[in-house]
Amino acid sequence: MKHVVVIDYGIGNVDSVCRAVSRCGAHGVVTDAPEAIMNADGLILPGVGSFAEGMAQLEKRGLISVLKQKAQEEKAPFLGICLGMHLMASVGTEGGVAQGLDLIHGRVVKFSPDSNKIKIPHIGWNDVKWRRRDPILCDIPDHTDFYFVHSYHFQCDEAYIVGTSSYCCDFASVIAHGKCYGTQFHPEKSQRMGLRFLKNFIELC
Repeated sequence: MKHVVVIDYGIGNVDSVCRAVSRCGAHGVVTDAPEAIMNADGLILPGVGSFAEGMAQLEKRGLISVLKQKAQEEKAPFLGICLGMHLMASVGTEGGVAQGLDLIHGRVVKFSPDSNKIKIPHIGWNDVKWRRRDPILCDIPDHTDFYFVHSYHFQCDEAYIVGTSSYCCDFASVIAHGKCYGTQFHPEKSQRMGLRFLKNFIELC
């Protein structure tokens, strides 16, 4: 059984993510203990809140160097969900400009709607168009709907974009670099296809 650690840094829906991981057949553990993180087969960084606060909480717990070592040096599978995806960027602008984990080079910026009919945050179901095939997408059809809640999005080089969605603009909804993945949607809230996405990640661990 794969041992997957869900990083607890005081922000977000760690318990629901852990339950979803367990439903997918892995042994999920919620922790901020560096030793447990270093011994994991894979890591999931969820989160809801601001970029600056998220990075501050990771720093407070002494987790920044641990996560970078596990993901970049040991090449362990890493999945960032929503804010967790944002924190993988080089820089974020939510809550003030702050440095991110820089696991995938990019910048997190707020949506800029060109009409007052477009509401921010973006909340609800939206489809994802696959830009390229990847093992994380196994058995998930193109244009599958997933559940989103966010006001900011990840800007990065096209080479890192696996899937896009449209709201205000076309934005990156799934990114990847090596074994580091980020998803703007919440797989743990996206029913059957969300669980399939998590299962695909677990199988990479």
